[in-house]
Amino acid sequence: MSAAADNELERDDEPSYRWPIPPAGGWTADDLDRIPGLPPHTELIDGSLVLMSPQTRFHTRTMRLLDNALLAQAPDHLDVDREMTVRLDDKNRPEPDIVVFSKDACTGPNQTWYKPEDVVLAVEVVSADSRERDREVKPRKYAAVGVRHYWRVEQDDEGLPVAYVYELDPATKVYLLTGIFHDRLKLTVPFDIEIDLTAINRRPGT
Repeated sequence: MSAAADNELERDDEPSYRWPIPPAGGWTADDLDRIPGLPPHTELIDGSLVLMSPQTRFHTRTMRLLDNALLAQAPDHLDVDREMTVRLDDKNRPEPDIVVFSKDACTGPNQTWYKPEDVVLAVEVVSADSRERDREVKPRKYAAVGVRHYWRVEQDDEGLPVAYVYELDPATKVYLLTGIFHDRLKLTVPFDIEIDLTAINRRPGT
């Protein structure tokens, strides 16, 4: 086979998509909306793109449980979204699994992020590849910009959710653990909330 034919085969084998090359100072929060071809739910952490692994059944069903429960119980001035980014600063746009926010923060159907001052509660459901980010990196960053409430939800040995609930100390900008909840999550802040964590595999209303 000729060298020209070999080169042609090599070109045919090359993927058509080229991953974006980061600029010298890293990506910015605005870049996240402009970079073509990014996988769904790409986050920006410290100027670097973080790609999500495929979701597990536990992760998907926990999000559904919390989303439905919070939406049903949130007061009228608050709303709930899944997987919307929060623009913490120019280099950080993480994507909480669930976010409770002020309805006044809505700017229209093409909105892609919320301001941290509009976020009442950020919830992260921990996956194998997100454990360090959800336990250390994200809560530190959410606390630094004043997000008042943070939940970290993990899977127990029986495949059920365990909720670790944190509240911001406004003086130190550090989260304090206020409770670890198995089976049933019952709180009075940021509003009255009661969630049956064992209902992860039940359809809403059953």
